[in-house]
Amino acid sequence: MRTLPIRLHPSDDLREALAAVLKEHGVEAAFVLSGIGSLSEARIRYAGVNEATLLCGDLEILTLSGSIAPDGLHLHMTVSDARGAVIGGHVAPGCTIRTTAEILVALLPDVRFSREPDPQSGWDELVVRGLTPP
Repeated sequence: MRTLPIRLHPSDDLREALAAVLKEHGVEAAFVLSGIGSLSEARIRYAGVNEATLLCGDLEILTLSGSIAPDGLHLHMTVSDARGAVIGGHVAPGCTIRTTAEILVALLPDVRFSREPDPQSGWDELVVRGLTPP
């Protein structure tokens, strides 16, 4: 495992930036260990709900974690608004960095992640495989 600290800048898309990490570093599996920062827009899908909710305004990322696979990300976060109200859930596409995001990613060079249909959950779920040495 190798750790990679990342800083995202204003207007960066959180999910797009994290999805690019695998290609940029030549790995097929990674985990977000920690993340803090701010967003101007967050799209969060709450438990048991199919559609994401759009939150706008000055938002602080309190926690961010999840897995990154070549065919998809599974991220969760909590954010607080300007009143200090806290909300969290599944990170959907369309989260825009307001000032910064500081994220620690663990690159896993000996593992391959994929997302495959799981008949029990009804969702594409994480499958972990070891890479065959060359």
